[in-house]
Amino acid sequence: MSKAERLIEMMITINTKKDFTVGELAKEFSVSKRTILRDLQELEQAGFPLYSEVGAAGGYHILKERILPPITFSENEAKAIFFACQALKFYHDLPFEQETISVLKKFLNCLPLDIQSSITQIQNSVVFWIPDRHCDSPLLKSMFHIVVNHHSATIQYSSTHSESIRTIIPIGLYAMNGLWYCPAYCTVANQIREFRIDRIKEIIEEKPYPKGKFPVPASIQEYLERLEIGNDYHIKIQLTDIGVKRCETEFLLARGLKTFPTGGGIIDMEIRHTTLDWVADYFLPFGINATVLEPPELVELMKQKIYELHQHYCR
Repeated sequence: MSKAERLIEMMITINTKKDFTVGELAKEFSVSKRTILRDLQELEQAGFPLYSEVGAAGGYHILKERILPPITFSENEAKAIFFACQALKFYHDLPFEQETISVLKKFLNCLPLDIQSSITQIQNSVVFWIPDRHCDSPLLKSMFHIVVNHHSATIQYSSTHSESIRTIIPIGLYAMNGLWYCPAYCTVANQIREFRIDRIKEIIEEKPYPKGKFPVPASIQEYLERLEIGNDYHIKIQLTDIGVKRCETEFLLARGLKTFPTGGGIIDMEIRHTTLDWVADYFLPFGINATVLEPPELVELMKQKIYELHQHYCR
């Protein structure tokens, strides 16, 4: 094994162990302790975050911010990484915003010039555009760590109508249309609610919670799949061609969309009762491009909202 190969293998081994002694590495790599010490010194000079302790029980430890060993990529794999990062480019806030910028710079500088030029062409030609919401989410990174550590959080939350203190059991995080959401079990409401990250004003307390105590889905993927399932109301909404095109961009409604060969289409699906008000608000701007056929509750809700709008402008 060459020295370069040994250093790469050593980085992989150290990342796995996290705690080790020089003697352990010397035995594993069949070299002297002096050789291992020289190798460790080179790794430290290259930026590998090692911490040493002297004494009989001493040894080496990996600091929290570890450096991963080198990974080789094919040309298309390198392009795929930058292509995927385009999806994040227009988000106003990211959990690892600065780290994303630095890793892309490091990665790009290590690539041959012809591949750098090819990636630049991709960046100038293809984009995953996301509307700029102008909503700051300064607590996004903190909420990210709360979610991945499976902790509860007591937060100060500013809803549409008021500010309140809530203790929530987060299910996960997801981003949609430029905004970040945290679906969570709310101990005040005793049910799952959605919290916008930009409306969380303060995280008052964070702590672990007993698993299985609260009725929450096991993953954010399971939660999002459940979002599309509901049988409280059967809705039918007739659409013009313009209405069809607008509904195609809304993932919660697209699954119930049926188009007609002669033009137009219909939304025919089951929804949960908690979604009814959202559906009314969503279709109100459609005007004559959407006609609610069922259920009667949705028709009445639309009439009420139209009446309130009329009173607002014509009083």
